[in-house]
Amino acid sequence: MTQKCFWCLDATFARLRGVSQVDCGYMGGSVEAPTYKAVCTGDTGHAEVIQLTFDPAIISYSTLLKLFFALHNPTTLNRQGEDVGTQYRSSLFFHNEAQESAAKAMIKELADQYADPIVTTVTPAVTFWPAETYHQDYFEQNPEQPYCSAVVAGKVRKLMQDYGDLLK
Repeated sequence: MTQKCFWCLDATFARLRGVSQVDCGYMGGSVEAPTYKAVCTGDTGHAEVIQLTFDPAIISYSTLLKLFFALHNPTTLNRQGEDVGTQYRSSLFFHNEAQESAAKAMIKELADQYADPIVTTVTPAVTFWPAETYHQDYFEQNPEQPYCSAVVAGKVRKLMQDYGDLLK
């Protein structure tokens, strides 16, 4: 899934009970083994994504989808706040038909809650390219970094305030 920079996704989804692994990386582009620098140009077609490993007996895919939509604005095309470019698009990459159906159903269910159309894409997962090591657990390692304190910390606070019952 992708909705903004992967630091926000990593910092929020890693805190959820039932999520055992969150890996930052790149998906959806045309370049083999893309780098952060290349993805940031917007020329590779990749999005900054996270790949989750989760236990559906503890947290459902539907709950993960609800959080995905609650923690970003799915109506802005290729932009979240000051992050602009196709690498910041709102996308869900599915691994099976059940995930595809659930994602499309969630978009349909939430459509009336927004003044503008939801622009989140739902596409088959393709090769996941892990991001550079320094991107993994970035917020945990760099909470005072300006972007982290200005943007990521707000996402984490929202998660803790609104969804505390889902936290580890």
